[in-house]
Amino acid sequence: TLLGRADCPYYAKAELLADYLQKNLPDFRIHKITQHPDIWEEWLEDVCEKNKWSHKKSPIIWRELLDRGGKAMLLGGYNEFLEHAQLYYGVTSSMTSELMMVVAKENLGTHIEKELEEESLKGLINPLQVWITSASAPASCGLIPLLTSGEVFGMQTEISITLFDNKRGNHLTSVLLESQDLGAPVLRSIRICTRVEEAFHQAHVVIILDDSTESEVLSLEDCIRSRVPLCRLYGYLIEKNAHESVRVVVGGKTFVNLKTALLMRYAPSVAHNIVAVALGVEGQAKAALARKLKTTAAGIKDVIIWGNISGNNYVDLRKAKVYRYESAIWGPPHYSRPVLSLVFDSEWLNKEFVTTLQNLSATGKQFGGILSAHSIATTLKYWYHGSPPGEIVSLGVLSEGQFGIPEGLVFSMPVKFENGSWVVLTDLEDIEINEQIMTRMTSDIIQEKLVALGDVIYFEPYQ
Repeated sequence: TLLGRADCPYYAKAELLADYLQKNLPDFRIHKITQHPDIWEEWLEDVCEKNKWSHKKSPIIWRELLDRGGKAMLLGGYNEFLEHAQLYYGVTSSMTSELMMVVAKENLGTHIEKELEEESLKGLINPLQVWITSASAPASCGLIPLLTSGEVFGMQTEISITLFDNKRGNHLTSVLLESQDLGAPVLRSIRICTRVEEAFHQAHVVIILDDSTESEVLSLEDCIRSRVPLCRLYGYLIEKNAHESVRVVVGGKTFVNLKTALLMRYAPSVAHNIVAVALGVEGQAKAALARKLKTTAAGIKDVIIWGNISGNNYVDLRKAKVYRYESAIWGPPHYSRPVLSLVFDSEWLNKEFVTTLQNLSATGKQFGGILSAHSIATTLKYWYHGSPPGEIVSLGVLSEGQFGIPEGLVFSMPVKFENGSWVVLTDLEDIEINEQIMTRMTSDIIQEKLVALGDVIYFEPYQ
Protein backbone atom coordinates (compact mmCIF):
# COMPACT_ATOMS: atom_id res chain seq x y z
CA THR A 1 0.00 0.00 0.00
CA LEU A 2 1.35 3.42 -1.07
CA LEU A 3 -0.07 6.48 0.63
CA GLY A 4 1.29 9.86 -0.39
CA ARG A 5 0.72 13.54 -0.89
CA ALA A 6 -0.70 14.05 -4.37
CA ASP A 7 2.06 16.51 -5.41
CA CYS A 8 4.98 14.55 -3.87
CA PRO A 9 7.75 13.65 -6.40
CA TYR A 10 8.97 10.77 -4.20
CA TYR A 11 5.46 9.30 -4.17
CA ALA A 12 5.53 9.55 -8.00
CA LYS A 13 8.84 7.65 -8.13
CA ALA A 14 7.60 4.96 -5.69
CA GLU A 15 4.38 4.64 -7.68
CA LEU A 16 6.25 4.01 -10.95
CA LEU A 17 8.44 1.38 -9.31
CA ALA A 18 5.43 -0.33 -7.78
CA ASP A 19 3.60 -0.34 -11.12
CA TYR A 20 6.62 -2.07 -12.71
CA LEU A 21 6.66 -4.73 -9.98
CA GLN A 22 2.94 -5.39 -10.30
CA LYS A 23 3.24 -5.78 -14.06
CA ASN A 24 6.14 -8.22 -13.88
CA LEU A 25 5.42 -10.25 -10.71
CA PRO A 26 2.38 -12.60 -10.70
CA ASP A 27 1.58 -12.30 -6.97
CA PHE A 28 2.49 -8.65 -6.41
CA ARG A 29 -0.47 -6.28 -5.89
CA ILE A 30 -0.30 -2.56 -5.25
CA HIS A 31 -2.94 -0.31 -3.66
CA LYS A 32 -2.38 3.45 -4.13
CA ILE A 33 -3.91 6.29 -2.12
CA THR A 34 -3.27 10.00 -2.65
CA GLN A 35 -4.38 12.88 -0.48
CA HIS A 36 -4.61 16.58 -1.18
CA PRO A 37 -1.65 18.58 0.21
CA ASP A 38 -4.03 20.59 2.44
CA ILE A 39 -5.12 17.54 4.43
CA TRP A 40 -2.07 15.29 3.98
CA GLU A 41 -0.47 15.91 7.40
CA GLU A 42 -3.73 15.33 9.28
CA TRP A 43 -4.38 12.15 7.29
CA LEU A 44 -0.85 10.82 7.92
CA GLU A 45 -1.16 11.54 11.62
CA ASP A 46 -4.43 9.58 11.81
CA VAL A 47 -2.95 6.58 9.94
CA CYS A 48 0.11 6.49 12.19
CA GLU A 49 -1.94 6.89 15.36
CA LYS A 50 -4.27 4.06 14.32
CA ASN A 51 -1.38 1.67 13.57
CA LYS A 52 1.00 2.98 16.27
CA TRP A 53 3.64 3.98 13.71
CA SER A 54 6.09 6.87 13.64
CA HIS A 55 6.43 8.41 10.18
CA LYS A 56 6.58 12.08 9.14
CA LYS A 57 7.06 12.35 5.36
CA SER A 58 5.40 11.42 2.07
CA PRO A 59 5.08 8.71 0.98
CA ILE A 60 4.32 6.11 3.65
CA ILE A 61 4.42 2.49 2.47
CA TRP A 62 3.40 -0.73 4.19
CA ARG A 63 2.77 -4.40 3.44
CA GLU A 64 -0.54 -6.16 4.07
CA LEU A 65 0.30 -9.58 5.52
CA LEU A 66 -2.42 -11.80 4.03
CA ASP A 67 -1.38 -14.84 6.05
CA ARG A 68 -1.96 -12.79 9.22
CA GLY A 69 -5.44 -11.48 8.43
CA GLY A 70 -4.29 -8.43 6.50
CA LYS A 71 -2.16 -7.06 9.35
CA ALA A 72 -0.20 -3.99 8.21
CA MET A 73 3.62 -3.99 8.49
CA LEU A 74 5.31 -0.64 7.95
CA LEU A 75 8.14 -0.53 5.37
CA GLY A 76 8.74 3.22 5.72
CA GLY A 77 9.19 5.87 3.06
CA TYR A 78 10.57 5.90 -0.49
CA ASN A 79 14.13 4.89 0.49
CA GLU A 80 12.93 1.89 2.48
CA PHE A 81 10.67 0.80 -0.39
CA LEU A 82 13.59 1.09 -2.83
CA GLU A 83 15.77 -1.08 -0.56
CA HIS A 84 12.91 -3.60 -0.24
CA ALA A 85 12.54 -3.83 -4.04
CA GLN A 86 16.31 -4.28 -4.53
CA LEU A 87 16.62 -6.89 -1.76
CA TYR A 88 13.60 -9.03 -2.68
CA TYR A 89 13.27 -8.55 -6.44
CA GLY A 90 16.59 -7.10 -7.67
CA VAL A 91 14.78 -4.08 -9.14
CA THR A 92 15.62 -0.39 -8.75
CA SER A 93 14.31 2.91 -10.16
CA SER A 94 16.07 5.04 -12.73
CA MET A 95 13.47 7.82 -12.80
CA THR A 96 15.04 11.27 -13.19
CA SER A 97 14.29 14.18 -10.85
CA GLU A 98 12.79 16.14 -13.75
CA LEU A 99 10.37 13.34 -14.59
CA MET A 100 9.50 12.94 -10.90
CA MET A 101 8.34 16.59 -10.81
CA VAL A 102 6.29 16.20 -14.01
CA VAL A 103 4.52 13.09 -12.76
CA ALA A 104 3.91 14.70 -9.34
CA LYS A 105 2.19 17.65 -11.04
CA GLU A 106 0.06 15.27 -13.11
CA ASN A 107 -0.86 13.30 -9.97
CA LEU A 108 -2.09 16.44 -8.23
CA GLY A 109 -4.22 17.40 -11.24
CA THR A 110 -5.69 13.90 -11.47
CA HIS A 111 -6.43 13.86 -7.73
CA ILE A 112 -8.28 17.21 -7.89
CA GLU A 113 -10.28 16.05 -10.92
CA LYS A 114 -11.26 12.87 -9.10
CA GLU A 115 -12.38 14.83 -6.01
CA LEU A 116 -14.52 17.15 -8.14
CA GLU A 117 -16.07 14.16 -9.92
CA GLU A 118 -16.93 12.49 -6.59
CA GLU A 119 -18.49 15.72 -5.27
CA SER A 120 -20.50 16.03 -8.47
CA LEU A 121 -21.81 12.48 -8.10
CA LYS A 122 -22.73 13.13 -4.47
CA GLY A 123 -24.62 16.22 -5.57
CA LEU A 124 -26.78 14.07 -7.84
CA ILE A 125 -28.00 12.18 -4.76
CA ASN A 126 -29.50 15.02 -2.77
CA PRO A 127 -30.10 13.75 0.78
CA LEU A 128 -33.24 14.61 2.72
CA GLN A 129 -32.29 17.30 5.24
CA VAL A 130 -33.76 16.45 8.67
CA TRP A 131 -33.43 18.88 11.59
CA ILE A 132 -34.15 17.90 15.21
CA THR A 133 -34.60 20.75 17.69
CA SER A 134 -33.79 20.43 21.40
CA ALA A 135 -31.64 17.51 20.29
CA SER A 136 -30.42 16.84 23.84
CA ALA A 137 -33.95 15.73 24.79
CA PRO A 138 -34.41 12.01 25.61
CA ALA A 139 -36.64 11.49 22.57
CA SER A 140 -33.77 12.41 20.24
CA CYS A 141 -31.76 9.30 21.21
CA GLY A 142 -34.71 7.04 20.41
CA LEU A 143 -35.61 8.93 17.25
CA ILE A 144 -32.30 8.78 15.37
CA PRO A 145 -32.14 4.95 14.99
CA LEU A 146 -35.73 4.95 13.72
CA LEU A 147 -35.11 7.72 11.18
CA THR A 148 -31.91 6.09 9.89
CA SER A 149 -33.30 2.55 9.63
CA GLY A 150 -34.79 3.22 6.20
CA GLU A 151 -38.32 2.40 7.39
CA VAL A 152 -39.48 6.02 7.80
CA PHE A 153 -38.43 7.68 4.53
CA GLY A 154 -37.62 4.53 2.54
CA MET A 155 -34.44 2.57 1.83
CA GLN A 156 -33.84 4.57 -1.36
CA THR A 157 -33.81 7.94 0.44
CA GLU A 158 -30.53 9.07 2.00
CA ILE A 159 -30.84 11.53 4.88
CA SER A 160 -28.62 14.10 6.56
CA ILE A 161 -29.49 14.87 10.19
CA THR A 162 -28.70 18.11 12.00
CA LEU A 163 -28.95 18.14 15.80
CA PHE A 164 -29.97 21.67 16.72
CA ASP A 165 -29.65 22.90 20.30
CA ASN A 166 -28.88 26.13 22.11
CA LYS A 167 -25.49 24.87 23.30
CA ARG A 168 -23.12 22.01 22.59
CA GLY A 169 -22.76 19.83 25.69
CA ASN A 170 -21.20 16.46 26.41
CA HIS A 171 -24.54 14.70 26.03
CA LEU A 172 -25.16 16.18 22.57
CA THR A 173 -21.66 15.18 21.47
CA SER A 174 -22.30 11.65 22.76
CA VAL A 175 -25.52 11.48 20.72
CA LEU A 176 -23.57 12.55 17.63
CA LEU A 177 -20.77 10.00 18.13
CA GLU A 178 -23.15 7.12 18.88
CA SER A 179 -25.21 7.98 15.80
CA GLN A 180 -22.10 7.92 13.61
CA ASP A 181 -21.30 4.46 14.96
CA LEU A 182 -24.69 3.08 13.91
CA GLY A 183 -23.56 2.29 10.39
CA ALA A 184 -27.11 3.12 9.33
CA PRO A 185 -27.85 2.28 5.68
CA VAL A 186 -29.45 5.59 4.71
CA LEU A 187 -27.52 8.06 6.90
CA ARG A 188 -25.34 10.29 4.70
CA SER A 189 -24.17 12.58 7.51
CA ILE A 190 -25.01 13.84 10.98
CA ARG A 191 -23.81 17.04 12.59
CA ILE A 192 -24.45 19.47 15.45
CA CYS A 193 -25.63 23.06 14.94
CA THR A 194 -25.73 25.64 17.75
CA ARG A 195 -25.67 28.78 15.58
CA VAL A 196 -29.19 30.18 15.48
CA GLU A 197 -28.73 32.01 12.18
CA GLU A 198 -27.94 28.69 10.43
CA ALA A 199 -30.98 26.85 11.79
CA PHE A 200 -33.15 24.86 9.35
CA HIS A 201 -31.00 25.67 6.31
CA GLN A 202 -32.68 23.91 3.35
CA ALA A 203 -34.57 21.67 5.80
CA HIS A 204 -37.03 19.20 4.28
CA VAL A 205 -38.18 17.94 7.69
CA VAL A 206 -38.15 19.79 11.01
CA ILE A 207 -38.93 17.88 14.22
CA ILE A 208 -39.82 20.04 17.21
CA LEU A 209 -39.14 18.31 20.53
CA ASP A 210 -39.89 19.58 24.03
CA ASP A 211 -37.55 22.44 24.89
CA SER A 212 -35.93 22.40 28.32
CA THR A 213 -36.36 25.53 30.44
CA GLU A 214 -33.41 26.33 32.68
CA SER A 215 -35.04 29.36 34.29
CA GLU A 216 -37.57 28.82 37.07
CA VAL A 217 -41.19 28.98 35.94
CA LEU A 218 -43.41 30.34 38.70
CA SER A 219 -46.87 29.83 37.24
CA LEU A 220 -48.83 28.08 34.49
CA GLU A 221 -49.24 31.43 32.72
CA ASP A 222 -45.46 32.00 32.73
CA CYS A 223 -44.98 28.52 31.33
CA ILE A 224 -47.46 29.17 28.52
CA ARG A 225 -45.97 32.57 27.67
CA SER A 226 -42.42 31.14 27.67
CA ARG A 227 -43.29 29.18 24.51
CA VAL A 228 -43.91 32.30 22.44
CA PRO A 229 -40.33 33.64 21.93
CA LEU A 230 -38.98 30.25 20.85
CA CYS A 231 -41.87 29.53 18.47
CA ARG A 232 -41.57 33.04 17.03
CA LEU A 233 -37.84 32.46 16.45
CA TYR A 234 -38.38 29.00 14.95
CA GLY A 235 -41.18 30.29 12.73
CA TYR A 236 -39.01 33.12 11.42
CA LEU A 237 -36.06 30.78 10.76
CA ILE A 238 -38.26 28.18 9.03
CA GLU A 239 -39.70 30.89 6.77
CA LYS A 240 -36.23 32.25 6.02
CA ASN A 241 -34.05 29.14 5.73
CA ALA A 242 -36.10 25.98 5.20
CA HIS A 243 -36.97 24.35 1.89
CA GLU A 244 -40.28 25.57 0.46
CA SER A 245 -41.79 22.07 0.85
CA VAL A 246 -40.64 21.65 4.47
CA ARG A 247 -42.75 19.43 6.73
CA VAL A 248 -42.82 20.38 10.41
CA VAL A 249 -43.75 17.82 13.06
CA VAL A 250 -44.41 19.01 16.62
CA GLY A 251 -43.88 16.25 19.16
CA GLY A 252 -43.26 16.02 22.87
CA LYS A 253 -45.68 16.34 25.74
CA THR A 254 -45.93 20.01 26.68
CA PHE A 255 -48.37 22.43 25.00
CA VAL A 256 -48.22 20.53 21.70
CA ASN A 257 -51.33 22.18 20.21
CA LEU A 258 -50.21 25.63 21.37
CA LYS A 259 -46.70 25.30 19.91
CA THR A 260 -48.18 24.09 16.62
CA ALA A 261 -50.56 27.05 16.50
CA LEU A 262 -47.75 29.53 17.26
CA LEU A 263 -45.50 28.04 14.59
CA MET A 264 -48.35 28.35 12.08
CA ARG A 265 -48.75 31.98 13.10
CA TYR A 266 -45.05 32.84 12.69
CA ALA A 267 -44.41 30.65 9.60
CA PRO A 268 -47.60 31.33 7.62
CA SER A 269 -46.26 30.25 4.22
CA VAL A 270 -45.78 26.64 5.43
CA ALA A 271 -48.66 26.53 7.95
CA HIS A 272 -50.41 23.82 5.89
CA ASN A 273 -47.38 21.56 6.45
CA ILE A 274 -47.19 21.91 10.24
CA VAL A 275 -48.83 19.14 12.30
CA ALA A 276 -48.97 18.00 15.92
CA VAL A 277 -48.24 14.36 16.82
CA ALA A 278 -51.14 12.65 18.62
CA LEU A 279 -50.03 9.03 18.23
CA GLY A 280 -48.38 9.03 21.67
CA VAL A 281 -51.72 9.57 23.44
CA GLU A 282 -53.33 7.11 21.03
CA GLY A 283 -50.68 4.55 21.95
CA GLN A 284 -51.27 5.04 25.67
CA ALA A 285 -55.01 4.51 25.18
CA LYS A 286 -54.45 1.33 23.17
CA ALA A 287 -52.05 0.00 25.80
CA ALA A 288 -54.57 0.62 28.61
CA LEU A 289 -57.29 -1.18 26.64
CA ALA A 290 -54.95 -4.04 25.81
CA ARG A 291 -54.17 -4.58 29.49
CA LYS A 292 -57.86 -4.66 30.28
CA LEU A 293 -58.68 -7.07 27.43
CA LYS A 294 -55.54 -9.16 27.97
CA THR A 295 -54.43 -8.73 24.35
CA THR A 296 -51.73 -6.81 22.49
CA ALA A 297 -51.89 -3.06 21.86
CA ALA A 298 -50.93 -3.65 18.19
CA GLY A 299 -54.22 -5.50 17.68
CA ILE A 300 -56.30 -2.45 18.63
CA LYS A 301 -57.09 -0.01 15.81
CA ASP A 302 -59.13 3.13 15.11
CA VAL A 303 -58.91 4.82 18.52
CA ILE A 304 -59.55 8.53 17.89
CA ILE A 305 -57.96 11.31 19.98
CA TRP A 306 -59.92 14.55 19.87
CA GLY A 307 -58.84 17.96 21.14
CA ASN A 308 -55.80 19.07 23.09
CA ILE A 309 -53.06 16.45 22.78
CA SER A 310 -51.26 17.61 25.93
CA GLY A 311 -54.32 18.67 27.87
CA ASN A 312 -58.10 18.32 27.73
CA ASN A 313 -58.78 15.64 25.15
CA TYR A 314 -61.40 12.99 24.46
CA VAL A 315 -60.46 9.38 23.74
CA ASP A 316 -63.16 8.15 21.37
CA LEU A 317 -63.68 4.36 21.23
CA ARG A 318 -66.83 4.35 19.10
CA LYS A 319 -64.89 3.21 16.00
CA ALA A 320 -62.24 1.21 17.86
CA LYS A 321 -61.74 -2.43 16.86
CA VAL A 322 -59.63 -5.29 18.15
CA TYR A 323 -58.03 -7.87 15.82
CA ARG A 324 -56.74 -11.39 16.63
CA TYR A 325 -58.62 -11.38 19.94
CA GLU A 326 -58.57 -14.72 21.76
CA SER A 327 -62.18 -15.65 22.53
CA ALA A 328 -64.89 -18.12 21.59
CA ILE A 329 -65.32 -16.30 18.27
CA TRP A 330 -62.45 -16.54 15.77
CA GLY A 331 -62.00 -15.32 12.22
CA PRO A 332 -59.38 -14.62 9.54
CA PRO A 333 -56.67 -11.96 10.15
CA HIS A 334 -58.86 -9.16 8.79
CA TYR A 335 -61.71 -10.07 11.18
CA SER A 336 -62.25 -7.58 14.01
CA ARG A 337 -64.67 -6.93 16.85
CA PRO A 338 -65.77 -3.58 18.35
CA VAL A 339 -63.81 -2.73 21.49
CA LEU A 340 -66.91 -1.39 23.26
CA SER A 341 -68.67 -4.74 22.85
CA LEU A 342 -65.79 -6.51 24.60
CA VAL A 343 -65.20 -4.17 27.54
CA PHE A 344 -68.20 -5.01 29.72
CA ASP A 345 -66.99 -2.93 32.67
CA SER A 346 -68.62 0.41 31.88
CA GLU A 347 -67.56 1.85 35.24
CA TRP A 348 -63.91 1.16 34.38
CA LEU A 349 -64.36 2.79 30.97
CA ASN A 350 -66.03 5.91 32.34
CA LYS A 351 -63.82 6.40 35.40
CA GLU A 352 -60.51 4.55 35.72
CA PHE A 353 -59.73 4.52 31.98
CA VAL A 354 -60.51 8.23 31.64
CA THR A 355 -58.61 9.20 34.81
CA THR A 356 -55.54 7.19 33.82
CA LEU A 357 -55.31 8.81 30.40
CA GLN A 358 -55.99 12.29 31.78
CA ASN A 359 -53.08 11.87 34.18
CA LEU A 360 -50.84 10.70 31.35
CA SER A 361 -51.90 13.60 29.13
CA ALA A 362 -51.59 16.31 31.77
CA THR A 363 -49.09 18.98 30.73
CA GLY A 364 -45.82 18.69 32.58
CA LYS A 365 -46.08 14.97 33.23
CA GLN A 366 -43.14 12.83 32.19
CA PHE A 367 -43.43 11.46 28.66
CA GLY A 368 -41.01 8.68 27.81
CA GLY A 369 -38.49 9.28 25.06
CA ILE A 370 -39.22 5.89 23.46
CA LEU A 371 -42.94 6.57 23.03
CA SER A 372 -42.35 10.12 21.82
CA ALA A 373 -39.73 8.99 19.29
CA HIS A 374 -41.88 6.15 17.97
CA SER A 375 -44.93 8.43 17.62
CA ILE A 376 -42.96 11.02 15.64
CA ALA A 377 -41.31 8.42 13.41
CA THR A 378 -44.63 6.69 12.69
CA THR A 379 -46.32 9.99 11.84
CA LEU A 380 -43.52 10.82 9.39
CA LYS A 381 -43.65 7.32 7.89
CA TYR A 382 -47.39 7.69 7.25
CA TRP A 383 -46.90 11.20 5.85
CA TYR A 384 -44.35 9.99 3.30
CA HIS A 385 -45.78 6.57 2.47
CA GLY A 386 -49.44 6.64 3.50
CA SER A 387 -51.23 5.20 6.54
CA PRO A 388 -52.50 1.59 6.47
CA PRO A 389 -55.58 1.39 4.18
CA GLY A 390 -58.84 1.83 6.04
CA GLU A 391 -57.14 2.72 9.32
CA ILE A 392 -57.98 5.86 11.29
CA VAL A 393 -55.03 7.96 12.52
CA SER A 394 -55.16 10.84 15.02
CA LEU A 395 -53.35 14.05 14.10
CA GLY A 396 -53.31 17.64 15.37
CA VAL A 397 -54.19 19.90 12.44
CA LEU A 398 -55.72 23.33 11.84
CA SER A 399 -59.50 23.17 11.98
CA GLU A 400 -61.56 24.42 9.05
CA GLY A 401 -64.82 23.92 10.91
CA GLN A 402 -65.05 20.12 10.52
CA PHE A 403 -67.15 18.22 13.11
CA GLY A 404 -68.33 21.54 14.56
CA ILE A 405 -64.84 22.43 15.82
CA PRO A 406 -64.30 26.22 15.84
CA GLU A 407 -62.33 27.29 12.79
CA GLY A 408 -58.68 28.24 13.29
CA LEU A 409 -57.91 25.98 16.26
CA VAL A 410 -55.18 23.35 16.20
CA PHE A 411 -57.22 20.30 17.14
CA SER A 412 -56.53 16.56 17.14
CA MET A 413 -58.97 14.74 14.89
CA PRO A 414 -59.23 11.61 12.70
CA VAL A 415 -57.27 11.65 9.42
CA LYS A 416 -55.75 9.34 6.84
CA PHE A 417 -52.44 9.85 5.04
CA GLU A 418 -52.21 9.34 1.30
CA ASN A 419 -50.17 10.65 -1.64
CA GLY A 420 -47.75 12.54 0.60
CA SER A 421 -50.48 14.46 2.37
CA TRP A 422 -53.26 13.96 4.92
CA VAL A 423 -57.04 14.21 4.68
CA VAL A 424 -59.48 14.77 7.54
CA LEU A 425 -62.02 11.91 7.64
CA THR A 426 -65.18 13.99 7.56
CA ASP A 427 -67.18 11.11 6.06
CA LEU A 428 -67.05 8.97 9.24
CA GLU A 429 -70.54 8.14 10.47
CA ASP A 430 -71.88 8.47 14.02
CA ILE A 431 -68.99 10.42 15.50
CA GLU A 432 -70.79 13.63 16.43
CA ILE A 433 -69.19 15.13 19.53
CA ASN A 434 -71.29 15.98 22.55
CA GLU A 435 -71.59 19.77 22.96
CA GLN A 436 -70.33 19.68 26.55
CA ILE A 437 -67.26 17.62 25.57
CA MET A 438 -66.57 19.97 22.65
CA THR A 439 -66.81 23.03 24.91
CA ARG A 440 -64.49 21.43 27.48
CA MET A 441 -61.84 20.69 24.83
CA THR A 442 -62.01 23.96 22.87
CA SER A 443 -62.15 26.18 25.97
CA ASP A 444 -58.67 25.26 27.20
CA ILE A 445 -57.13 25.42 23.71
CA ILE A 446 -58.52 28.93 23.25
CA GLN A 447 -57.39 29.95 26.75
CA GLU A 448 -53.82 28.76 26.13
CA LYS A 449 -53.56 30.82 22.97
CA LEU A 450 -55.06 33.95 24.56
CA VAL A 451 -52.65 33.75 27.51
CA ALA A 452 -49.67 33.12 25.22
CA LEU A 453 -50.43 36.16 23.07
CA GLY A 454 -51.15 38.38 26.09
CA ASP A 455 -54.86 38.88 25.38
CA VAL A 456 -55.75 37.59 28.84
CA ILE A 457 -53.62 37.55 31.98
CA TYR A 458 -54.84 34.43 33.77
CA PHE A 459 -55.59 30.95 32.49
CA GLU A 460 -59.07 29.88 33.58
CA PRO A 461 -59.50 26.11 33.09
CA TYR A 462 -62.91 24.87 32.04
CA GLN A 463 -65.02 23.77 35.04
